[in-house]
Amino acid sequence: LIDAVHETARRYPKDLEVAYTADDIRRIHRAGRIAALISIEGGHQIQDDLRILRSYYRLGVRYLTLTHFRTNNWADSGTDRAVHNGLSRFGREVVAEMNRLGMMVDISHVSDKAFYDAIEASRSPVIASHSSVRALCDIPRNMSDDMLRALAKNGGVIFINFSAAYLDPKANQVFVGYRDQRDREIADLMIQQAGNPKRFELKRAIQQRYRRMLPPVGLKDVLRHIDHVVKLVGADHAGLGSDYDGISGMVPQGLEDVSRFPSIARGLIEMGYPDAAIRKIMGENMLRVMKRNEEVARGQS
Repeated sequence: LIDAVHETARRYPKDLEVAYTADDIRRIHRAGRIAALISIEGGHQIQDDLRILRSYYRLGVRYLTLTHFRTNNWADSGTDRAVHNGLSRFGREVVAEMNRLGMMVDISHVSDKAFYDAIEASRSPVIASHSSVRALCDIPRNMSDDMLRALAKNGGVIFINFSAAYLDPKANQVFVGYRDQRDREIADLMIQQAGNPKRFELKRAIQQRYRRMLPPVGLKDVLRHIDHVVKLVGADHAGLGSDYDGISGMVPQGLEDVSRFPSIARGLIEMGYPDAAIRKIMGENMLRVMKRNEEVARGQS
């Protein structure tokens, strides 16, 4: 998959370029092209080996989500059994090495204790690349107000996840009720249609059918989560996480794809947000955190 990103950029250089630094992103954006930033979701993919972590960095990976939905050998997931009481000693070594490299520590998916351990261990600002607000939708994948305060003190950013099941508690209740059945349908389809090039379109049709069972969730709900973060800890600590590739088509109405992002800016304007705050939320906060991670890394080299 990392190779696919690099190959796509090679084939379409007029449109796309892989970014390695915050300055790269600004330069690519000024040129009217898309900056691709590579990440890895789930620390299990370093195989408990810092050499592999360093190799990923050399391939262009600039942030790593410490866990995915399952606890790994050195960090507890928020949606699995806790076995390390947060981060193990090696987990703290991973965070320290990421700081040394300039790779952003992503705490989406981790347990609450692992989050606080990562905050304590990191010398650089961390990110929650695709999480939402627990005060508005009380699920483990979202962040509590105390966690948001700790994140802000660290200088980090929460990037709001667009999943309807993360934004609205009623939608989450319906989703949890049908999730296993939906996933079985999709798994059976992918086996039965293994040779069909249109199998992913068929998969999306199943996702959309189940999405229609949810109560209405839309742009206003995303804005509500952003506004909660801003009112609690300030506009320096909110961003857009979307998670389009990971939320199984459960997108908010009015935010079906990235072409709808201007409606977020418009919504914030209508809510009375000043331009400077909107620019931070729409991308400047991420660039600030990335830049600071680079500076900390240079200071350790």
